[in-house]
Amino acid sequence: MQINPKIIYGDFHKDARGIVTFFNHFIMDSVKRMYIIEPSDKYDIRAWQGHRYERKWFYPLVGNFDVRLIKPLNWDNPNKVSETFKFTLESNSNEILHIPGGFINGFRGLDSGAKLMVFSNLSLDDSKIDDIRFPTELWNFE
Repeated sequence: MQINPKIIYGDFHKDARGIVTFFNHFIMDSVKRMYIIEPSDKYDIRAWQGHRYERKWFYPLVGNFDVRLIKPLNWDNPNKVSETFKFTLESNSNEILHIPGGFINGFRGLDSGAKLMVFSNLSLDDSKIDDIRFPTELWNFE
């Protein structure tokens, strides 16, 4: 059974005391770590990194991000006709992108000072074993 990437929608509550943003449908029982990526410059592309097993969740903490996901037909010899998914993540839209294992990802910040919070279901050591890098020019980001 193939699982495709999907958006997990959050919500917020606003009253005189402020705003509470929440993601009650983001079940975090499999999360082992989190980190934040802050691109050095807007439009810098971080691509292409794949994981056969690791699942990730992307949450745009600050700013907006352009994300591309590729489902390779063959991990040892991927090609340009692989299935591609495109997402724009906006920090004011209360969305988390779930990326199942089996995908290659690339992304870029669309704003100066953008920050992307990433959650992973694997420890750093296990993630390194599952980390597969591909040349930036293998797929066109556009």
